[in-house]
Amino acid sequence: MNDANRIRSIKRVLVLILLLNFLVAGAKGIVGWFSHSLSVSADAFHSLLDGASNVVGLIAITIAAAEPDSDHPYGHRKFEVLGALGIGVLLAGASWNILTEAWARFHQEREIEAHWPSYAVMAATMAINIAVAVYERRRGRELQSEVLMADSAHTRSDVFATAGVIASLLFARIGVPWVDMVVAIAIAALIAWAAVRVALSGASVLADRAVLDPVEVQKVARTVEGVIDCHEVRTRGTRDAIFADLRIHLPPDLSLVKAHEIGHLVERRLKDAYPGLRDIVVHVEPHEHDPSM
Repeated sequence: MNDANRIRSIKRVLVLILLLNFLVAGAKGIVGWFSHSLSVSADAFHSLLDGASNVVGLIAITIAAAEPDSDHPYGHRKFEVLGALGIGVLLAGASWNILTEAWARFHQEREIEAHWPSYAVMAATMAINIAVAVYERRRGRELQSEVLMADSAHTRSDVFATAGVIASLLFARIGVPWVDMVVAIAIAALIAWAAVRVALSGASVLADRAVLDPVEVQKVARTVEGVIDCHEVRTRGTRDAIFADLRIHLPPDLSLVKAHEIGHLVERRLKDAYPGLRDIVVHVEPHEHDPSM
């Protein structure tokens, strides 16, 4: 799949999930308003941020799709990672807001009015969240999108949060309202953990953490006839836009033309093995040459 088709596919996924997230957030918000449940309201806020993260993702993926230019010769893919980090910031803010509301509720309790329609709505939204999480994760892997993978982690946390909310409503119905506040705090913790995971994932890309296992890359390079050794493999970027450089050792009596051909064969073999490779720099050295020189 070329870049243009990939970007269009990611955008379609984000728009579909954006609409579903806003639908879920609205349904939970209505239940929270009428039931006076802090956990339901927190869960609605969680879902609303799912939709907001989709908007951030759409903006980020549009910027990331720009072609390389003189100022950005490696392209604009890291803007997609910045979008994922933006999602992390939204998650952290949501966690803090829920905790402050829980603290206020601790000092001034409100009666929770849990009715059976509330359970039906929450169960339906949980089913939607499960479907969204599975679909988005699958498409994120297929399209190798940092934004979709980050957003799917956010959506998965919503499933557990909603299950806890349903439990808190059941406890409120039998006269144990304090469970509602506990569940709200647990949701805040889930959101905070998702923020940490997203931040760590994005930071690893921005810090140029190795994307591919260098030993495996060396094995692939050595399958090319004429390559005696391979070393100093370095990779960076995202899974769908990897930049690599490596050194290969060739027999010293090869002509420059033949050495050049083998270098191109190594490049093609690696791109076949790793479709996400966008650019590879292959340094050719005669085998007797001391690489430390």
